[in-house]
Amino acid sequence: MDALRHGWPLAFEGGQGKPILLLPVETAIAQGATAPQMLISAARAATLKLANQREAAVPHAPVLIAGGEDFSLGDALPVADPALDLRNPLKGPFKAVSLDWAETAAAALELARIAGILPAFLVDPAGAGEPQPVAVSDLAAYADAGALRIVTRARLPVSASEDAEIVAFRSSADLREHVALIIGRQSGDRQPLVRLHSECLTGDILGSLKCDCGPQLDAALQAMAREARETGGWGVLLYMRQEGRGIGLVNKLRAYRLQDQGFDTVEANQRLGLPDEARDFPVAARMLELLGAREIRLLTNNPAKVAALQAARINVSERVPHQLPENPHNVRYLATKRDRSGHILI
Repeated sequence: MDALRHGWPLAFEGGQGKPILLLPVETAIAQGATAPQMLISAARAATLKLANQREAAVPHAPVLIAGGEDFSLGDALPVADPALDLRNPLKGPFKAVSLDWAETAAAALELARIAGILPAFLVDPAGAGEPQPVAVSDLAAYADAGALRIVTRARLPVSASEDAEIVAFRSSADLREHVALIIGRQSGDRQPLVRLHSECLTGDILGSLKCDCGPQLDAALQAMAREARETGGWGVLLYMRQEGRGIGLVNKLRAYRLQDQGFDTVEANQRLGLPDEARDFPVAARMLELLGAREIRLLTNNPAKVAALQAARINVSERVPHQLPENPHNVRYLATKRDRSGHILI
C-alpha cells in the first residue's frame, strides 16, 4: 500500500524467474518512465472500445493493452483517468493483447483499489526506479477477517442514547480501524437490531444531499435507541472504514465528477475501472462474531447485505426496511440503487 501511494514500482514474482514490473500510473514519481504496455481494467477498456461486452461483464478484470509506440506517463494518465476523457477524447490507437499472467494482474488491480488509486499500471517500464517486491499471495492478508480483534471499548453517550458503548477493532493486516456502537444492554438472549454502515465523509459529516447516508445513519441510531427504550432490546451500529463502497474517498469524488457529466453511480465507477460494490462484508461478520451477535435483525434495504452476512455464518432472522425520504439531489442515486443494485425501495 505504501509503495502504491508513493508511486514506486512493484515487482511481482513471475514465471521463469523473471519478475513482472508494474508502475502505478496515477502516483508514479519516475516521470521519465516509459513502457510498451499498460494494464487496465475491463470496464475501462470497454470505455476505450478495447473490450467486448463479455469481458466488460467482469468490470474489475485485468486487460493488457499496447499502442503503436511506448507509453509515457503523459500518454498513460488520460488512458487511466476518465476525468480527462473530454479533454483528451482521441486516444490510441490501442489494442488488447494476450495476458498470460492474469492472476498477478488481477492482484495488482485489487491492490490499487485497496490503496484508493486508479487501477492502471505501466508494464515492465524503463526508468521506473528500484521496485518493491510483492507476491500475489500477499493479497490474502487483506482479506483475512480472522485477523480482526477488539482492541478497546468505552462508554460513549451519544445524542440518540446516553446508554451507549463504543468498541474499536483492529487487524494486524490492515490499517483501517472499524468501530461498533452498542446501544442498550447487550444480551445473548435477544437478537440485536444491526445496521452495517459504510463510512461516508460527505454524507455523514458534511451533510451531502447526493446520497442518503447521513440520514440513514441518524435514523438507524434513533431506531436502536427506540428498540432499547421500548422493548429492552439492544442495537449495534457497525461503522466500517470502506468509503465509497470500498473504492476510497478520492475515487468516490472522481465518480461524483462523472455523475455530473450524466453517468449514474454504477456507470461512474465502471468508467473509473472500479467495481460498483467492493465492501468487505466478511469483516462485518467478524465484528458481529466478536461481539457475540451471531443471530441478528438487519436494518437494510439491500438483500445483498443479508446474503453476504448469511454466507459468512451470521444468521439474519429479519430484514428490517430502512428507507428515508428522497430529495431533489439524490433521486437518481436512489433509483440506481433500486434498479441496478437490487435495493428494495418503495
